[in-house]
Amino acid sequence: MTPLRSSRTQRIAGAALMVAALTATAACGGGGGSKDEGGDGKGAGYNAGAKGIANPSTKKGGTLKFIGKQDFDSTDPQRQYYGMAWDFSRFYARQLISYTPKPGQASAELVPDLAKGKAQITNDGKTYTYQLRDGVNWEDGTPITSKDIKYGIQRIWATDVITGGPSYLRQVLDPKGEYKGPYKDTTPDKLGLKAIQTPDDKTIVFNLATPNGDFEQMLAMPSGSPLKKEKDTAGKYQLKPFSSGPYKFQSYSPKKGAVLVRNDKWQRSSDPIRAALPDKITVTINSNIEAIDELLIKGEYDLDLNATGMGQAGRTKAIKEHRENLDNIETSFIRYVDIATKVAPFDNIECRKAVIYAADYASMQAVRGGPEAGGELATNMLPKSIKGSDDYDPYGILARKGKPDEAKAKAALKACGKPSGFTTTISARSNQPGEVQSAEALQQSLQAVGIKAEVESIDGAESASITGSPAVVKKRGLGLIVTGWAPDFPTGQGFSQPLVDGRFIAPNGNYNVSETNDPKINKFFDDALKETDPGKAAAIYQQMNHAVADLAVQMPFVYEKNFTWRSSRLTNAYSSAAYSGRYDYVSLGVVK
Repeated sequence: MTPLRSSRTQRIAGAALMVAALTATAACGGGGGSKDEGGDGKGAGYNAGAKGIANPSTKKGGTLKFIGKQDFDSTDPQRQYYGMAWDFSRFYARQLISYTPKPGQASAELVPDLAKGKAQITNDGKTYTYQLRDGVNWEDGTPITSKDIKYGIQRIWATDVITGGPSYLRQVLDPKGEYKGPYKDTTPDKLGLKAIQTPDDKTIVFNLATPNGDFEQMLAMPSGSPLKKEKDTAGKYQLKPFSSGPYKFQSYSPKKGAVLVRNDKWQRSSDPIRAALPDKITVTINSNIEAIDELLIKGEYDLDLNATGMGQAGRTKAIKEHRENLDNIETSFIRYVDIATKVAPFDNIECRKAVIYAADYASMQAVRGGPEAGGELATNMLPKSIKGSDDYDPYGILARKGKPDEAKAKAALKACGKPSGFTTTISARSNQPGEVQSAEALQQSLQAVGIKAEVESIDGAESASITGSPAVVKKRGLGLIVTGWAPDFPTGQGFSQPLVDGRFIAPNGNYNVSETNDPKINKFFDDALKETDPGKAAAIYQQMNHAVADLAVQMPFVYEKNFTWRSSRLTNAYSSAAYSGRYDYVSLGVVK
């Protein structure tokens, strides 16, 4: 148990007062902005980047400056799973297909990238064939080939070396797990995965085990990026990725920062997506969240790499003094608590329900900024942007206005054989705004029913090897894990499958932290993927989501909203649904 209960209580109470002030401030003033297109030190107008494009411009040059409190989970495209890393990777990694550079919901449209066009689909939806564009080159000027794409994708099978990253492609191309990855591949060219064929350097063919309507969405992830075999340094590749995009790494120091410069071998004529406006891109990692907001407001940096919203003090000052530099963005993230079902006593559903009933959702919402800066109370684990989402609320969160139901919590404790409560540990990432505070708010409310929880903070860049390892979760006794999730792509499969399909549980880089493996839930995914009608698939995902809620394996508490800062010199800033509401980084420019 952390000894700082009095200061923690004051911080939680203070957050509620700040939320009231913040809401009042945000309600006043107009939402319109100036029509400045060059960035003149006045910003572009409040919410300009949330409603459209802030400071549209085609001007090239200058240095785009990112600052972030948390480093990339990896710069290796096959190992990335943080949304901001996916967004940033568009600077240096390309895929056969990607998302169109448009604001809002329009950004979710898939368009050709390395490929000349979208797939030719044959064999009853099981075979996808692509032809590559001319003029697509690596940073050394050599052509990107179909074999490079196949090799890059094959790396995600090497789970003992390439930890982290999504596993969808493994599931659809090799559901039996027969291939062992290129590092154990005994074929001469190390291209032994039978499900992908490369008849020539310009053609690549994918053969799925069963049809999957989301397959092109999977190829649009960074895990679908090419990799030149001669440049593969396995687990060390993230220290010096080899570029297929308009920028290349000049340097990268984990937990410190990175510098990207132009890749002079990239040809604009071969790339319909990337604007490539800045001459240089820098990333600075600074673990001091309050200092980051101050530096942004001073104009020393252009935007927050992590895009998780400004902290309490920073956003209050920004709303009061620099409103024109702010966007109040509704993201597609859900902030929630994973309940580890393999860590006692959470192997008992009633003990899990005790936590849900005892939790003070309103307090957890308050420390994240309240409804305006934190988001609405969440009742289940499907974002509103996903077809199949609804208002299912089996634990009466809205009816009790987010407050604890201590009577039901104590009844659940009695039912699970722990009438006096129990002890557990809550994990939270120290460099994610609001996570530790949310954990402390939960800790405080659990205490009222006899559940004693210690808060253990971890570095988010290391979470894949801590909360992403079932063995480590058990060893450390991490019963409750505060985290967040956004859709990998906008379907029930793209949001929920990595979190609750038992076949996605992995020894490393695991995102099914609750270790849910329910045959009924697994079958819901199989049934939905067979449906060609999106409406019918959505109805199945709705049933799946209800079943997950009934199992009490996760505790969602807010549908995220945040205040995002953009500097006055930043151009082409717009919220992208494809990247969970954050700006589409690859379109950004700056005015020198």
